[in-house]
Amino acid sequence: MIYFIGAGPGAADLITVRGAELLKKADVIIYAGSLVNPALLEYAKEECKIYNSAKMTLEEVICVMKENKGREVVRLHTGDPCIYGAIREQMDILDKEGMEYVSVPGVSSFIGAAAALNAEYTLPNVSQTVILTRMAGRTPVPEKEEISRLAAHGATMVVFLTSTMLEELSQRLIAGGYEPDSPAAIVYKATWPDEKVIRTTVRDIAKAAEENGINKMALIMVGGFLGSEYERSKLYDPTFTHLFREASKE
Repeated sequence: MIYFIGAGPGAADLITVRGAELLKKADVIIYAGSLVNPALLEYAKEECKIYNSAKMTLEEVICVMKENKGREVVRLHTGDPCIYGAIREQMDILDKEGMEYVSVPGVSSFIGAAAALNAEYTLPNVSQTVILTRMAGRTPVPEKEEISRLAAHGATMVVFLTSTMLEELSQRLIAGGYEPDSPAAIVYKATWPDEKVIRTTVRDIAKAAEENGINKMALIMVGGFLGSEYERSKLYDPTFTHLFREASKE
């Protein structure tokens, strides 16, 4: 069996229990070495074969999987592999080869970043929508998903894979409708030992990153959720009735 496992955002103890148990049993581990914390490899048994996919092509990854057919193979991706994990192209080939696989979810880096900020992405009367996106680079994005178009919604935005394009990111966010002084945050290597959290504004995202030496492995968060104004949740409001509680009559 081949297991596509989310390694979590960085900290070795933020992999799921299921993921950790499968790592312990694996005969082969193919891990995304440019992003996955190598401390996770300490779960592996001594005789496990380990491959760093940062140095491999898709064809080479598949070749290792085929060569180890009948063994327990773990494909270890950063965060949760359903977000920018490039897993579909692997699975489609495995389907054609008749090789079985299962997915094991992980904690995405955007969740780790929220924890680093002690933030809630969805606040009443501020934002009830979270947009996960990226700037177009060597990999394009659909025209209708261009950053300024998404920014027009005014929703919470989490921008991946854009650490080298922050000046342009600011310009497009402002063009889309964010005020220059709208709150923003940069979280570098969320949950890793060398994590950095920088609070800034949309206008100053690039400046803040440069001042802190950040040019990779960072998420950019933008939106009113980073501010101080919001409405109280109805769920715990004593004047609100729901399925499990009657409203207070006082």
